[in-house]
Amino acid sequence: MALIAVTLVAAIMYGFNLGIDFTGGSLLYVEYPDGRPSVEEVEEQASSVPDLGEANIQTTGDNGIILKMGFISNEQRQEVMEALPGAEEQSFESIGPVIGEELKRKSWIAILLVLIGIVGYLSWAFRGVSKGPVPSWMYGVAALGALAHDVIITLGVFLIIGHFFGVELNIMFITAILTVLGYSVNDTIVVFDRIREGLKTSHQDTFEGVVNEAVNHTITRSLNTSLTTLFVLAALFLFGGETIKYFVLALMVGIITGTYSSIFIASPLLLWGAKVLKR
Repeated sequence: MALIAVTLVAAIMYGFNLGIDFTGGSLLYVEYPDGRPSVEEVEEQASSVPDLGEANIQTTGDNGIILKMGFISNEQRQEVMEALPGAEEQSFESIGPVIGEELKRKSWIAILLVLIGIVGYLSWAFRGVSKGPVPSWMYGVAALGALAHDVIITLGVFLIIGHFFGVELNIMFITAILTVLGYSVNDTIVVFDRIREGLKTSHQDTFEGVVNEAVNHTITRSLNTSLTTLFVLAALFLFGGETIKYFVLALMVGIITGTYSSIFIASPLLLWGAKVLKR
């Protein structure tokens, strides 16, 4: 709850630092092989380009500069490069505002459809335990609660680093969130499947005992699987380059939160459901 509260405060105080994927505009990434000038110098050089508008300039890596601007033409891009002596263009992206709004809308729809699909699938997959302590749909609701927690915490981390380090939310972040949802629900299903088997075979007299036994049987497997995945992601984060750095960071945060939410959020939500429904 404390982490969720921090996320809400960050959202109110800092807002979302959206990338050009959602806002529209142009992004120019250049590098200076002979040494990068100061941000102030780059700002002064870029301001000499006619009709460029305000440019948001950020440093990246040892010699890189990222210029985020309003939508510019290819001719203006060439003018910007001519105004930056010693710079070598690495990449250039340009997205119109209409396309940006469309991507934003479709991203929300994609996440919503994934969440609805997960709840529906779990309700169907656990239909055989509907006569147990909780109905099958409660397994879907409990998983949804854990997934919401994972998304909110990951978003909170990016709200904070977006404010202090200029990291933007782009389409790669949405891809990471969808990946995290799939990974997290997999962990949750493993725990729930052990609970389902425990309802048939366990010698525990209470639902709380069955859930506790299921968590104890799966916790080592969940931790080992997540740790091996995090080792790979850590290597990619450190050595994979700037283009995928924050995509990998989102995966790392999501996997960490997804590992403990499957155990400490999804399972308690099932017990809460049993108490509320009193079946």
